[in-house]
Amino acid sequence: MAADAITLVGFLDEETVPGDLHGSTARFRLTVSPTDEHTDELILPCTIADPQMAHTVLHELVPGDQLHVTGYLHLPRTPEDPMRLVVTELTLMQPAPRLSDQATAIIERYGPYVCWFDADTPDVEVFTEAGDWVGTAPEPNGIGQLLAAFEHRQAAGGE
Repeated sequence: MAADAITLVGFLDEETVPGDLHGSTARFRLTVSPTDEHTDELILPCTIADPQMAHTVLHELVPGDQLHVTGYLHLPRTPEDPMRLVVTELTLMQPAPRLSDQATAIIERYGPYVCWFDADTPDVEVFTEAGDWVGTAPEPNGIGQLLAAFEHRQAAGGE
């Protein structure tokens, strides 16, 4: 008796990997959550044997993409045999949000402080790790002076 195909919707968990040296097969992990309960979440290993579909998976999908997959569940027959979904159909339902190739701002941590560097301005905005405003340094080299002045005000009991 042949097994019935199953259809799942989930998110690509991490980068896809080739299943062989030639990239004619692919492997990936699909995070499936049928309910909003974290305990119902499942990470399912998947394989693709179709070379054209494998190429698409390896070169066009990124972590976070929402996928609709159909395939056959391969259950282990020995302890060394992994469970996996052998995917026969795959559709990209929604791509993951893409970040721009060039970041325009970064956040760095300096001890209990968080600094916001924006590529569009030399100013550096500084906050405490609790989110309280410390001030703006006119350039990255001014962060030390800004932090010293802030700590001096805090020690004196000022705002």
